Amino acid sequence: MSAHIHPAPLSTTDRARLGRRARLLAATSVGYNTLEAVVAVAAGVVAGSIALLGFGLDSMVEVSSGLIVLWQFRHALPESRERVALRLMALAFFGLAAFIGVESVRALFSGHEAAHSTVGIVLASVSVVVMPVLSWAQRRTGRQLGSRAVEADGTQTLLCTYLSAAVLAGLVLNSALGWWWADPLAGLVIAVVALREGREAWRGEECGCAG
Repeated sequence: MSAHIHPAPLSTTDRARLGRRARLLAATSVGYNTLEAVVAVAAGVVAGSIALLGFGLDSMVEVSSGLIVLWQFRHALPESRERVALRLMALAFFGLAAFIGVESVRALFSGHEAAHSTVGIVLASVSVVVMPVLSWAQRRTGRQLGSRAVEADGTQTLLCTYLSAAVLAGLVLNSALGWWWADPLAGLVIAVVALREGREAWRGEECGCAG
């Protein structure tokens, strides 16, 4: 793993400004992903779509990630909470990977076919556009602050972009071509990527960047 590059020391004013920006971005992420989670889970239940359900649950993980960052930066010394924040994010990812992985495999073996979901297709399409912009701002702020937790929050948002594309592809292929297996396959993509991101967040605790 490549070494984490430490930014130049920040003045108290700059650190406070970037801390406020990190909180604002986290709050924006929490708001958007709460709405996304509610819509995706509801649409997933209606359509019987593992991919949409996983997408909604991933949004809940992102909500928890944003709340963790908000909790971290309510402290006078947010860097002191860096390791705990990373570990909490990792555990959320591991839980998501386990649940969606099991459900996707079960759907593949049972031949479960999800119904068409216009709501799901529109939601995934919107996220493909919105999430990259938010992720870029979060990761840039995290690098400037030297905070792996803020960067990890931005990485989770970027993950949402990839998952949105995978879910969109699965929903469209299922609806247009009747490829029922595309939906649980998209769910497996979510599980694998979530597992990888969980491992990266967990390893971030050992990088020594928070001390």
